[in-house]
Amino acid sequence: MATQTAAQRREQAKVEYDAFLAQCPSRALLDRISDKWVVLVLCALGGEGGRDEGTPAAGPAPLRYSELARRLAGVSQKMLTQTLRSLERDGLVTRDVTPTVPVTVAYALTDLGLSLREVAQGLRVWAQANMGEVLTNRDAYDARTS
Repeated sequence: MATQTAAQRREQAKVEYDAFLAQCPSRALLDRISDKWVVLVLCALGGEGGRDEGTPAAGPAPLRYSELARRLAGVSQKMLTQTLRSLERDGLVTRDVTPTVPVTVAYALTDLGLSLREVAQGLRVWAQANMGEVLTNRDAYDARTS
């Protein structure tokens, strides 16, 4: 068997990822990015939720931790911190620390994060647009099965 470079191994692994297989690492990624807080963080960092989109060429403006916390009603400090750390680890978000008093920490989407934001935005928009019908279906189901 021929020796492969690290780049060749990565390319071959890309072809072999199959989320339907139990041991595929993409399952863990799907689990992470399907979390509601991840979807909402991506949308918020992408300029949604009452904030200006920013200039298209420059992309959305970074948000400070406190701005994200305010935008994401109901998220605990612990959950927001865990979510941001996991997104940073996966290369979806950058964290910029400015040594001020107090320290200023801002988060922004990477190019990879921006590409995922498009998908997350679609999920959020779909959920908002179809919530009325889903609630009607739930009520009908509950009436049939009670």
